[in-house]
Order: sequence, then structure tokens, then C-alpha cells
Amino acid sequence: MTLVAGIDSSTQSCKVVVRDADTGELVREGRAAHPDGTEVHPSHWWSALQTALADAGGLDDVSAVSVAGQQHGMVCLDEDGEVVREALLWNDTRSAAAAASLTDELGAAEWASRIGLVPVASFTITKLRWLAQHEPANAKRTAAVCLPHDWLTWRLRGTGALSDLVTDRSDASGTGYFDSVADEYVPDLVSLALGRSDVVLPRVLGPAEFVDGPVRLGAGAGDNAAAMLGVGGGADVVVSLGTSGVVTATADVRAEDPSGIVAGFADATGRYLPLACTLNAARVLDATARMLGVDLARLSELALSAKPGAEGVVLVPYLEGERTPNLPDATGALHGLTLTNATPANIARAAVEGMLCGLAVGLDALAEQGADVTGVRLVGGAAASRAVREIAPMVFGVPVTVPAPGEYVANGAARQAAWTLTGGDTPPEWAGADSTRYEAAAVPEIRARYGDAAQRYLNR
Repeated sequence: MTLVAGIDSSTQSCKVVVRDADTGELVREGRAAHPDGTEVHPSHWWSALQTALADAGGLDDVSAVSVAGQQHGMVCLDEDGEVVREALLWNDTRSAAAAASLTDELGAAEWASRIGLVPVASFTITKLRWLAQHEPANAKRTAAVCLPHDWLTWRLRGTGALSDLVTDRSDASGTGYFDSVADEYVPDLVSLALGRSDVVLPRVLGPAEFVDGPVRLGAGAGDNAAAMLGVGGGADVVVSLGTSGVVTATADVRAEDPSGIVAGFADATGRYLPLACTLNAARVLDATARMLGVDLARLSELALSAKPGAEGVVLVPYLEGERTPNLPDATGALHGLTLTNATPANIARAAVEGMLCGLAVGLDALAEQGADVTGVRLVGGAAASRAVREIAPMVFGVPVTVPAPGEYVANGAARQAAWTLTGGDTPPEWAGADSTRYEAAAVPEIRARYGDAAQRYLNR
């Protein structure tokens, strides 16, 4: 049996799966936690990876490995390969003003046309502008810029040479300075952000390419591209409910949305990955459960005990700012409370509906970009909630399929690792996970009330 490993270095933890390269059958797995925060020294990712690898039985019998990771994070290295400062993660919004300035300097339409993105605080380019403005000494010391999965692949490679940094199209396409149609970096955009363009950027590998190390190392991928490879999204739009909420699909043409709602990323197969992202997803449920003094299972029960629409209670869940719409300084709010509807059940229901309504905005935006939104595949930690699964079709207005729980980002990375062994134009075919289909009549009033409440932020 030939074995491959997939690594998911996410915001909250590191997961490792070891699978049969031919069938995709899970052989063993491991995991380790990451520290909280929106800036983290990359050494914590390396330590977590070592723990997760040990938990998964190591790599001695593994033929190939690929690393998927949280997108956009800025890892700056000096000329000796040392980390210049703690990495700013995708959900660090301190670069919101930098994003606005960059957008104004070129105009949203030009950004969308040139790279498929309009800058928001999540993207690496905005963090480089922030670094240049607020930490000029660190900006001057920076000799190379890479992303979390690039840095881990580089550490696994073990050479220490900046010229050995590699990445893939999917993660590079989320930096804000990579043209995924031409498949090349755009130096003048790096210079626009950092004030110079002489920094080393990772070499971009093709989907099935690899580099040598102690074990064959695949190109890796951004977490969303890896998840699509792991879940086998097919014709469905995939909605992922993790720390962030993501709506995505595969496409043959890069999205160019000057509104900035849909990012025109690349995928892990040579195609494109139009994507809308909210900052707030699973942790909305965590926060609501904490507020009500219950666990997540009880929160689900409460939500399902309330009527659709929560008797008019609406939660706008901008608990750590928001990205869709781009409101990095927004806060969450409960609307519509009265003496009679202010119950734990209605608040629980409003939390689930509010989280899903935020993602429904992304579904609409993908439809406007040409995606066929006739079905949704729901993945991520919050998809484990029965309330989320049953309420989702009421909010989305289409059938929802929920695959069996699994580490789909790590699985996608493992499938990519297997691809490095087979070559060819397409990844190996692995059996899909069992799934359950949920259908319910749409309840338009839920989204209408949410839209009215959310619009108040835009009218301020």
C-alpha cells in the first residue's frame, strides 16, 4: 500500500491525515491545537505540526505530502530565513485602512480586472501596506514574503534557502499581487504596497508538481481550494462553516467582481474558484451558546424549538467585523426584541438564521457571477449542528447536502499529494463521503428581515 499525507494548518489547529494513495482510504490521523489570536509566530504552527505528525504515526512510510493552510496570512522572513515579526493572519483587520487606501489608489474596477480581487483587510497585500506604514524597520528587514502553507512546506523541505520557497496558484491568488490568468506575480502591486518589489516571493508550482525533501512535497493549496478538492464539490456550490464562512464553486473563467464581494481566486486543479467569505460563522454559535449558558447541542435544540423567523428576532452576526459586506469595524446586533419574543429559543434560532443569512448573501453574489446555485454542499464544524442542517435549506432556498464529518482540507491536500505520484491532468479519483440531503420550503421572510437589519449598517 502506497501512503500519502495531507496537512491542514488552519487558524485553530493542525490536522494530519494519512491515506491510501490509490483508494483514499483513511489509515491514520492526528491533530494539535494552535494558539488563539490574529497574529501568531509561525513557530507555533511548526510545533503543532510535529505534534500532529507524531499523533498520526509519522511520515517514515509516506511517499508524498502536501500542506494546505489558512489563506492570506503574511509571513515575513529576513535574508537569513528568520521570521521578522509574528505573522498577521487573515482575520486580523488592522489593515482595513490600508485596504481602503489601496482600493482608492487604483480603483476597484482596475483591481478586479488585473487580479480578480478588490483589496480587503484579509489579503496579504493590505498587510504589507500596513507593515510599511506602521513598522518601517520590519518592512526594511523583510527579504521574503510567503504564506502559512508556503512556510510549512519550506520548513519540511529543510534547506533554509529563500530561493526554495514554493507555493501554488490557489494560495498565491489570494495575496493581492498575483495574476492567476497570466500565472505570474505583479511586481508593481508589491511595490505599491511595500514601497519596493525586490522581495523574494515563492515559486508557483503547478497542481501536480512537487519538490524534493525528506519526502516528496506537493505544491499545497489554500484551505478553500483544498477543501473543494477533498469534498469533491461537483456541480454544487460548497458552503463551509468554520471560523470563517465561505461560499465557493469551481469555474473555467476567473471572477472579476468590482464590488469585491466575490474574490476571483484560483483552485487547486488549474481552474478558478470564485469565492465569497464572511468573517463570522461557527464562532457565532459558540458566542451565542456562551451568552445563553448552554452547550452547542442544547443551542441546536433551542433553535429548532423556535418558529422559523424567530418571531421577528434578528441577529446581525458581525461579531468581529465583517468582510461581506466589507465592514471591518462593525459589531453584532440583535434586532426586533419585544417583551414576548425575547426568549432563549428565539435568540438561538436568530443566531443560526443570522449566520446562514450572511452566507446567503455570498450565494447571491456567486449566482450573479454565473454560478449555478441549484444545490449546496455544506461542510465545516458548524455543519455538525442539526439546527444548521435543517434551517439551511429554508434560508438558502435550495436543497442542502451534508457529507459525513471529515477533515476535508487535509483530505484535499492528501489527494493532491497522491496526484504528485500519478501525474496527469486530473487528480486521482477517490470515493466520495456518504452524505445526507436536507430539503425544506424556503422562508423568504427570514432573509427579508435580516436584509433590513443589515442594511442599517450600510446606511450609517
